[in-house]
Amino acid sequence: MMNKLSISVIIPLFFAVFLSITNSYSQSENDKINTLIEQKKTFNKTNKNTIVFKIQIYNGNETQAYAVERSFEADFPEYNAKVKYDSPEFKTRFGNFRTRLEADRALNAIKLKYAGAIVLEEKI
Repeated sequence: MMNKLSISVIIPLFFAVFLSITNSYSQSENDKINTLIEQKKTFNKTNKNTIVFKIQIYNGNETQAYAVERSFEADFPEYNAKVKYDSPEFKTRFGNFRTRLEADRALNAIKLKYAGAIVLEEKI
C-alpha cells in the first residue's frame, strides 16, 4: 500500500517538475529570440547597408541631367527624380524600390519615354 501511494505521488510530482523545467526553458529561449530581434532592429537602424533599387534615366553632362530631371517629373509626377554627380558624369535617377520586381514594374511604365533607362542596385 505504501509503495502504491508513493508511486502515485512521485509520478505526478515528476511530471510537475518536468513541465516546470520545460516551461522555464521555453520562456528562456523566447527571451533570447526577442533579444536577438531587438539587436537586429538596432543594428539595421545604425548600419544603413540596405540594398535598394533605383532607376537611372540619364547619364551625361550637368545641363542635360537637370533638363531630364524636370522633364521626367513633369511626365511622371508620382516619382521624385534626383541628379547625382558620379565622376565623370551626372546621373538622373529616381526611386528607392525595395525589390527588383517593384523597380522593373516602374521601369516598364517609363521605358517608352526613357528607352535607355536601367535598374541599378544601391546601398543606402
